[in-house]
Amino acid sequence: QVQLVESGGGLVQAGGSLRLSCTASGRTSSIGTMGWFRQAPGKEREFVASIAWLSSAATYANEVQGRSVISRDRAKNILYKQIDNLGPEDTAVYYCVARTPGAERYDYWGQGTQVTVSS
Repeated sequence: QVQLVESGGGLVQAGGSLRLSCTASGRTSSIGTMGWFRQAPGKEREFVASIAWLSSAATYANEVQGRSVISRDRAKNILYKQIDNLGPEDTAVYYCVARTPGAERYDYWGQGTQVTVSS
């Protein structure tokens, strides 16, 4: 099992930046990919970004492409996500996720951290 704990959410003014962190524990050697999803009020959960744990190859959703960077510190088992130029549409609960190599689904989810962007 892998446990994920997010931090770094909060209230941010539009145009500002935020860095989210996610600390992984447990069987971290089984992690193949980690990433972030988000769920805005009244909307379905959506993919934001992911990173291959070994190669650091990253994938981004169109909505954050160009203003977001996902990175990881393998030694500390921490995942990061920097988001710049935040807008009200970025208001959501952000979830850290992980999956094992070759898995299609993200089997491990954090509890989520709230990000609220004020206009």
